[in-house]
Amino acid sequence: MTIASLFKRLGPGFITGVSDDDPSAIATYAQTGAQFGLAQLWTAPLVWPLLSAIQEMCGRIGRVTGLGLAGVMRRHYARPLVYALVGLQVLVNTVTIGADLSGMAQSGQLLWHIPYLAWLAITTCVTIPLIVIVPYATYVVYLRVIGLTLLSYVAAAATLKMDWGAVLRATFVPTLRFDKDFLLALVAVLGTTISPFEFFWQSSEEVEELVQEHAIAHEGERPTESQLHLRFVRWDTAFGMFIANLVMYFIILVSALTLGAHGITTIDTAAQAAQALRPLAGGATFTVFALAIMSAGLISIPVIAGSSAYAVTGALDLPGSLSERPSKEPLFYSIIVGTSLAGLLVNALPIPPFRLLFYSAVLSGIISPLMVLMVINLARDSRVMGRHANSPFSNTLGGILFGLMTVSLVTWLAFAFR
Repeated sequence: MTIASLFKRLGPGFITGVSDDDPSAIATYAQTGAQFGLAQLWTAPLVWPLLSAIQEMCGRIGRVTGLGLAGVMRRHYARPLVYALVGLQVLVNTVTIGADLSGMAQSGQLLWHIPYLAWLAITTCVTIPLIVIVPYATYVVYLRVIGLTLLSYVAAAATLKMDWGAVLRATFVPTLRFDKDFLLALVAVLGTTISPFEFFWQSSEEVEELVQEHAIAHEGERPTESQLHLRFVRWDTAFGMFIANLVMYFIILVSALTLGAHGITTIDTAAQAAQALRPLAGGATFTVFALAIMSAGLISIPVIAGSSAYAVTGALDLPGSLSERPSKEPLFYSIIVGTSLAGLLVNALPIPPFRLLFYSAVLSGIISPLMVLMVINLARDSRVMGRHANSPFSNTLGGILFGLMTVSLVTWLAFAFR
């Protein structure tokens, strides 16, 4: 099989993985590296198998049931709980979209000196039509191509001098500090990496793939065993999450060796982060940082807005599909446009954009443990999954992830409010 054919086969797992590194995530990883140096570098290799496991569960739920995650939750959990979680997730998504739009606009200003408000309007007018107007099949190809540009962070790291012994120790020997700032950053890193919007997106995209492949006629119909292709779902998801965590690793590394090493420990704006990189790591790294934030927003904002639409329509047991034209799915596309425009209004808040990105990651870290637990319970339930319920290994990885996120959150709260 050629590289081109493999590229064409990349599916929801890969797209979900690259959307994980949205501007919110980039800001969080850059802030962590700047503030704590290499101290949280170990989170990237630790999280990869755990993130792969939970996302594979979401993809498998969608593939086996023919329903998105919100639809499955509606059938197996109390409606008020489902509505509350979906409502919170839409709120987090909206804040994240707004912060991502601002991060993109500021990064655009660094490359082309157009007024900030003009850039904000440009980024909004570009990203919304990508998911509303562009046909789904074309849109997926675009996401695959843009997703690979995030690997530019690896190239940026290659331009830096580093102590490989210290880097390897920080990679494989976890560092823990029991103070509220370190723990808050850890909650934010875990929250922005294990993002519930990805749960809703991947499960629903697996259903979209089934419809595109004519394996099922419509959402809610279970495919036959021969149409499941669960081995590919596992491979696609693991590869997508590997790319996501590789980018995460190098953002923390580059920020630690440049910003953190030169005493820049607080990042309030994209401009501050990128301009600080120019004299420390050269013009190439500065350009990579700015372009990567813009590319990440082009990938992630449509995905985040789409996940809100999937979550709401699934929770209400209403149809919703990117494969249909807006005229056939008016509510679905109205949610996409509405959350994107509401995100734009978030920029009226008196909070620096990069701090807003960081805070949205913290919000995600607060609701993620419960979402993780719900996904695990659904994926291991034979009444939902039949013979494709979780293996003991998947349950173990899911349990470790839930425990890690819960302990981090509870420990931070204990230190924050004592």
